[in-house]
Amino acid sequence: MSEINNQPADEIDALILAGIRSGDKSACALCIETYGPSLYRLALRLMQNEKDAEDVVQETFLNAFKSIDSFEGRSGLGTWLYRITYNNAMMRLRKPDLETVSVEDKLDGMEEGYSVPQQFFDWCCLPEEDFDSEEVRLELENAIGELSPSLSSVFVLRELEGLSTRETADTLDVSEDVVKTRLRRARLQLREQLSTYFADHNEAI
Repeated sequence: MSEINNQPADEIDALILAGIRSGDKSACALCIETYGPSLYRLALRLMQNEKDAEDVVQETFLNAFKSIDSFEGRSGLGTWLYRITYNNAMMRLRKPDLETVSVEDKLDGMEEGYSVPQQFFDWCCLPEEDFDSEEVRLELENAIGELSPSLSSVFVLRELEGLSTRETADTLDVSEDVVKTRLRRARLQLREQLSTYFADHNEAI
């Protein structure tokens, strides 16, 4: 297994795909081992519930394994799995009375009535060790949980999982401009939500 893990990601993906398509159960296990943790992190932040997140991830792998022959390789295997995870989570979160058009899809400069944060404490410049504390990590997790699913998904994929703008756009089935807009909105909202905490934290140091 260590030899496999040392191979480039695209080669590992090729092995996983070939194995699953040939009915090799060990390939399914390798896929779960490789992508399960990342998919769970995304699902947990969207669902805000461990049980629901686990169900979403399980459903994702079942969907993926059943439809593996439909995967054309236009995007990476991970991106495809993220997309299935996101869609499964949104199916669970979606309600009939939700509006069909989200203002979050509008580009900056086209939005009216945009809420401007009242505090601008520069919490991003705190010493790195401050972010190692459980208290600060919990504050950040809580703040991410307050974001809408469309904003939190972009923030998690781009900032926490390290996907590119293009990969995030492919995952969420939106344009790269929408990804950039949502990421700016997510960062600004997180900054507003955390500014009071970090301001007090800084004064106490």
